[in-house]
Amino acid sequence: MNNGFAVSVLTRSHLRAEGYDSRRIKRALDAEQLTLLRRGAYARTSELQNLTAEEHAAVRARAYKAVAVQEPVFGYQTAAALHGLPLLQDDGLTHVISADARPGSGSRVVRHRGPVEYDDIVAVDGLLCTSLVRTVADVARTASTEAALSAADAALRSVAFRPPGSYDRDAAESLRTSALTAIGVNSPGRVRARNVLDFADGRAQLPGESISRLRLRQLGFAPPSLQVPIRGPGGKIYWVDFGLDDVDAWGEFDGMTKYRQLARAEGHSASAVVESEKRREDWIRGVTNRPLVRWGWSDVRDAATLGRRLNAFGIRPPR
Repeated sequence: MNNGFAVSVLTRSHLRAEGYDSRRIKRALDAEQLTLLRRGAYARTSELQNLTAEEHAAVRARAYKAVAVQEPVFGYQTAAALHGLPLLQDDGLTHVISADARPGSGSRVVRHRGPVEYDDIVAVDGLLCTSLVRTVADVARTASTEAALSAADAALRSVAFRPPGSYDRDAAESLRTSALTAIGVNSPGRVRARNVLDFADGRAQLPGESISRLRLRQLGFAPPSLQVPIRGPGGKIYWVDFGLDDVDAWGEFDGMTKYRQLARAEGHSASAVVESEKRREDWIRGVTNRPLVRWGWSDVRDAATLGRRLNAFGIRPPR
């Protein structure tokens, strides 16, 4: 992810330097050559194609800074995007922190009022935002459980996980403890935030894996083993997303996006990667005598749907 910094945010002064007057700007907007990000800030429409939710949020933050009278400090979902944490969906808003009580923020800007300690502010590629710890705490308090857990898992992963399977539990616990402290004793949403942070685990590799863990818990499964190594042929190590140890099964969250990522990384076609994955699955099933079940985004929209998927393979939570 490029955090949206490959997109050029253009103010009117930038455009004037390129020979644009007001009429030419309007023509470019009408022709969809330029996109208005916010009043006084634009981007070339072609550069906004195929951005992720996180990249769109970062572009909006840069546009806000470009026209702001004072240096803004970004927080909540906007800060999460700047830190590279996942947003399950783009709310189209820009979240800023303000210690004063100014009533206005401008279009599609949410001003979160309250003090921010100096140590809670960091610079990310030229933008000021809340620290990783403060951001995780704020998102855990205010976002949906699914979005909060995805962000918390990703934050722990960023400080504790090293491929292919090393996990620094001390580093993870240090961040978790700091985020729990940052929540505060009287903050709205603190109970839910603490539940999320207690459950967070940086070994979950993708938001879909984070939500899968949540659904498995809701179904009544024991906490699964994560990123389980299985010795493969020729000294290879196969890593499996979930060890459902209480029912002697394996689980994996994936989809075509995962196959495309593997294909790019390995320089193969998606179909070749699919065939390789099939051989991998056969090996894992054969040497462990456990079933392996895959599921994707459509299966984790709620616990009941994932339960039906697992039940189709004879996998049920123990009673």
